[in-house]
Amino acid sequence: MGKHYERIDGRIRTFIEEQPLFFTATAPRADDGHVNLSPKGRSGSLVVLDESTLAYLDFGGSGAETIAHLRENGRITLMWCSFTGPPKILRVHGRGEPVFRDDPRWGRYIARFADADGPSARAIILVSAVRISDSCGFAVPFMDYREERTQHAEHFGRKTDEEFAAYCEKKEYIGVSLDGLPALPLPLPARTDCPSETVGPRTDQGLSGGTGT
Repeated sequence: MGKHYERIDGRIRTFIEEQPLFFTATAPRADDGHVNLSPKGRSGSLVVLDESTLAYLDFGGSGAETIAHLRENGRITLMWCSFTGPPKILRVHGRGEPVFRDDPRWGRYIARFADADGPSARAIILVSAVRISDSCGFAVPFMDYREERTQHAEHFGRKTDEEFAAYCEKKEYIGVSLDGLPALPLPLPARTDCPSETVGPRTDQGLSGGTGT
């Protein structure tokens, strides 16, 4: 039997922080718009800011549908599944906001991500929880987690911030979504919290291929 929760604390927070993978879902207002669903799996790229707020890093490498939808209507759902241990599915329905690299709040929030940060961070997605609920997860299969993928961090770790900005400008469906909605601001704002130089791949932990969209 599923339950509703007032806050992200205790075992709910622990469950979120223990999962190596989560999913985000957004949609535009238009009836014929493209619904977006994205996996997120880069280690350390999601943090619980307080009992009602989460944040995750939006990385380069794919489209910018989530950003576009949040700029238009702010609706977002995050979902976690337990692939080991007791069965559980947890959903946070919320209101989301992209914080871009030239936002005065960027430096304060990016510091919360420690080693998950990197040259390919395009935005920080803030999510204020509106509804927190779980369900049984009886149909979710058992799967064993092996390790993080490192290709994403290694690929973008070889680019300077200027090269990453140029990459974003050339890629399709970055400045606008599939439905023509404003998405990532281009040219990509420069980061003011770190020098413009090549940042090598992290060696203290593996990083997976969770990106934008």
